[in-house]
Amino acid sequence: MSANSILKQIEHALAPVRTLLKPVLSDPMILGAWAIVVLACIGVLWRDIRKRNQALPSLMKGVWALVVLYSGPFGLAIYWYSGRSQISHDSLWRRGFRSTAHCYSGCGAGEVTGFAVLAGLLALQSTLLVTAGTFTLAYIFGYALTVGPLMQEGVGFQEAMLDALYSETPSITIMEIAAIGTDLLIASQAHISDPLFWGALVFSLSVGFVFAFPVNAILVYFGVKEGMKNPAEMGQSQQSSGAHASD
Repeated sequence: MSANSILKQIEHALAPVRTLLKPVLSDPMILGAWAIVVLACIGVLWRDIRKRNQALPSLMKGVWALVVLYSGPFGLAIYWYSGRSQISHDSLWRRGFRSTAHCYSGCGAGEVTGFAVLAGLLALQSTLLVTAGTFTLAYIFGYALTVGPLMQEGVGFQEAMLDALYSETPSITIMEIAAIGTDLLIASQAHISDPLFWGALVFSLSVGFVFAFPVNAILVYFGVKEGMKNPAEMGQSQQSSGAHASD
């Protein structure tokens, strides 16, 4: 059985899902309401970071901002569960969520850029070119968020790149197969001016996160990824520094 026939069978099997989602994701009123909810969630995030979680590294503050921007209340709930210094204890699930969020922030930026530029502004008609280009940008953005911080810590480019390839490739691959596949299933014929173009893109990002989470949890469990530092320890360090300063 050829790859093309397999894809057609998958598309046929998921046709009812597409029929259900297209009217919702193409409704301007729903998209407008979603945008308001996302802005409110970003406001809650930044208020919490400013008031209670200044100890978080600037990179993770940016990561959580992008996660909430992409997924609204879903992203805010993930931050509340796993990313705040007030969490009661750390766990594999929390480390998996933080690791997925880190991957998601970069890959999501690559996916948005890819679809907006290739399928939107350049209006490429080739699904293969749009898919390949978006995949490439997702890998570039995803790897950059790992390589950049490592190089800032003094790690050489080659070593940092090998580390990124080893630790990030599985989760990026699964995330983008799910996200790009979802977008193409729902809105492959939509133009950048169509509400469906943006609705499907937003929805596909969260689908990618859901599929990538178990992969990241497994990688963290086996020590392939560290799962980002426990934010509760950062909060304790800040409190200790404040106590010493007041002595």
